[in-house]
Amino acid sequence: MPLDTRARPVVPSVGLQLQLDSQGRVLQISGPVRHSLAHPLSGSTARHLSEYLVPGSRLAVEGPPSEWHGHSLDLDFTGLGATTLHLRGWAQPAEDGWLLQLLDIGDLLQERQQAQTRDTCQALAARCSEQLRLCSLTRLPQVLREQLQDLAQHWRIPCVAIALLDEAQQDWRIHSHYHAHDAPRLWHTDQSLGTGLDSLDGSRPHVLHGVQSAGLDPRLRDIFAHAEGLLVPYRDAQGIGAWLLCGFYPAVQPAPALGERDWLLLLAALAGPLLGRLREQQQQQQLQRLDALQGLLGSGWWELHEGVQLAPQLARNLHLEHAHLPLSEWLAVFHPVDRAELQSRLQDLLQCDRPLLLSVRLQARDECQAPVWYRLQGQMLQLGEQRRPVGFMLDISDIKNQQQQAAAAHARLDNLIASSPAVIYVQRYEEGALQPCFFSDSLLPLLGWQLSELTETSLIERIHPDDRDLYFVRTRQLLREGSVRARYRMRDRAGDYHWLLDEARLLRNDLGLPVEAVGLWLDDTEATLATEQVRQSEERYRILVEDSPAMICRYRPDLTLTFANRPLAKYLEYPPEQLPGVDLGSWLSAEQRAAFLLRIQQLTPEFPVSTAEISLQLPGREHAWWVWSDRGVFDDQGQLLEVQAVGRDNTEVRRSQQQLMQSAKMATLGEMATGLAHEINQPLNVMRMAVANMLKRLSNGDVAADYLQDKLSRIDTQVQRAARVVDHMRVFGRRSEIEQQPFNPTQAVEGTLALLAEGMRGKGVELRIHHLDIEVQVRGHVDQLEQVLINLLVNARDALLSKREVQQAFEPWITLRAEADTRAVRLWVEDNGGGIDPRLLERIFEPFFTTKPVGVGTGLGLSVSYGIVQNMGGQLSVHNAEQGACFCIELPIVPPT
Repeated sequence: MPLDTRARPVVPSVGLQLQLDSQGRVLQISGPVRHSLAHPLSGSTARHLSEYLVPGSRLAVEGPPSEWHGHSLDLDFTGLGATTLHLRGWAQPAEDGWLLQLLDIGDLLQERQQAQTRDTCQALAARCSEQLRLCSLTRLPQVLREQLQDLAQHWRIPCVAIALLDEAQQDWRIHSHYHAHDAPRLWHTDQSLGTGLDSLDGSRPHVLHGVQSAGLDPRLRDIFAHAEGLLVPYRDAQGIGAWLLCGFYPAVQPAPALGERDWLLLLAALAGPLLGRLREQQQQQQLQRLDALQGLLGSGWWELHEGVQLAPQLARNLHLEHAHLPLSEWLAVFHPVDRAELQSRLQDLLQCDRPLLLSVRLQARDECQAPVWYRLQGQMLQLGEQRRPVGFMLDISDIKNQQQQAAAAHARLDNLIASSPAVIYVQRYEEGALQPCFFSDSLLPLLGWQLSELTETSLIERIHPDDRDLYFVRTRQLLREGSVRARYRMRDRAGDYHWLLDEARLLRNDLGLPVEAVGLWLDDTEATLATEQVRQSEERYRILVEDSPAMICRYRPDLTLTFANRPLAKYLEYPPEQLPGVDLGSWLSAEQRAAFLLRIQQLTPEFPVSTAEISLQLPGREHAWWVWSDRGVFDDQGQLLEVQAVGRDNTEVRRSQQQLMQSAKMATLGEMATGLAHEINQPLNVMRMAVANMLKRLSNGDVAADYLQDKLSRIDTQVQRAARVVDHMRVFGRRSEIEQQPFNPTQAVEGTLALLAEGMRGKGVELRIHHLDIEVQVRGHVDQLEQVLINLLVNARDALLSKREVQQAFEPWITLRAEADTRAVRLWVEDNGGGIDPRLLERIFEPFFTTKPVGVGTGLGLSVSYGIVQNMGGQLSVHNAEQGACFCIELPIVPPT
């Protein structure tokens, strides 16, 4: 529609005037506001009024202007720079159309919105302040976070936090924070922010526009991750106490109605109660610490006002029922010795304003209890318009008791120094030298000198000339290392020298410079002389041990040598220095080692000595026998620590004994020759008669197979009988083995009977054998035990035959029986020959002693038999029974393995 260019009446230009046609199209725009419109009137085509309005504005313009008449219109026009113009007006008829007059109401709307925002802000602040004031101290962190969450959600803040100063008031830290679920976390609790916030003005909020924020500390931009943000301070009487941090938050856009006062109000509602509650919490903690400290120290305050007012903890420590009590009851708590002085000092405090300082004891509740001491201090204090005596009490029982103990210890030390046999001295350090300045009272009875007579020069003159260089070395070492131990001789007043053991220590000051030397002299004369005597005795002992012909050594319970003298090393063909650590059992057989260890294990503190004969296997040499004596060394618990042993070579004696036993054995065989010849002749006679009968039958031609077989079997039986006798004679006649072996003693009995039984019966001697079925073992040589039994049986036989020559009707017999228990086995040989003269019983086992005629016996049989049984660990004894002599062989049983 073409614009109307006809002249129209002039209207006063106020606000904005729009000339509209009947359809609501704008024909003309006037008024000062027209310059702020985003779409000025231009072109030949008129635009409808709605095109000038902000889309979605509060009032929709519908219908022709005639329908607007009489209504107040609030219209939002699009302004320059995407701003909005808030206008209010009315439509009235005009020539050829309508005139719309509008006034700018933006300021009114802004003021109303600010007022609403302020009311909302004040309500929110009041609610936050009330929540923080009313909650308990334990729920304070949770309630604070809830208020931050309400603040963030109400004003659409992604990240919000409260920063407070730390306890040292030097560093800002995040006290509490909140962030939306879709926002990144900028801060964490107790995060240090440094001191960058101190550079900001604390009277107004600060807005950060990302990296474009000029003039700000770079550390602040790091706090906000170089994003936009808002910092609001809280200031109270003590200065800036808190900061409100809003991250990722351009405050102008989401909250344009919030001014600086509103932000300050919101933070004050949070920070004011929070700091108050935190101070309250800190005060409570300080009171708790104070109460705990008073309880630990046993201290507390007191005040004189209408009696005595005590701290609750102090009243409990004094076992008082009430903290407020009369002065007389308070004084009754203290010991009567200190009560009068305390009362006098309190009077001086009240009247003369003289400070009170006194240590007092409490009245003892138990006579056995150590006294309880308190340090009581007080002064006049101005409390308002009044002056009152106030003070504190501190439990100093430990200190007092320690002082008393220290005093007692000091007295004991003084007494000890005065009565000590050692001389305690102090040497003062002066210009690089040590000058004597103190000696204890024991110097006079020891050396006869006094302190005035022992200067540095005179002290050196009294030292033995041969020891003065040693004294100078002692002094230099003391100054260099700080401690020294030396021994030298010093002359006393009588001119005699004493060996002194000198131990000293150098004391230094805080700068490390020498101050004095403290030490003692101990008279070591007797100990030194005794040591010299011991050294000389040890030298004599060493010579005695090393030059002794005996073999001397020490070894541990496992037979490891710890010492061996030269004779033992020479015998073993070992270097003396290499013997320690060598196993002594390496020269013993397995049986000998086991027996050796068993004997060592049987040593006890009550029976520490054991003696035995041991057999050694020396490489390249024959067996050696030693007579070995051990003595155990035990600790306080009876545990065997070491064994000291002395041995001598018994090889030649043992070989002589073996030769003697062999000679005795051969003599026994000689004595048995007649019986053995009869034992062999008997089967020979039987074989001769059998052969004669066989030859006679053969000559007659009357030989049957059965007859020949019977005769040949008899001949074979007699040959075996003779062979057994000959074989046993051969076994019996050879030398015994070196090592003893376990065997059943019935073997020796059977061998003895094999050699003597037939001969005994042939001579009319009856053998009575009883209880020989024993199943035990003894250790030794079976042929040697057989030799003992043969000697006993042959002696009994000869005695019986001699008696029968005198008494023709005499019927001789010999009994051989055995018995055993858990410890030993006993073999008894008894006859009816009338016994042995009691005067000869004590000499019967002596070598070469015999009752037989000259040339008949050697006198070695019983002596050798006694040695054989003793070598097997047993005992051979004899006594007279009812009808004759009775010999007993007792041998220890070898326990089963």
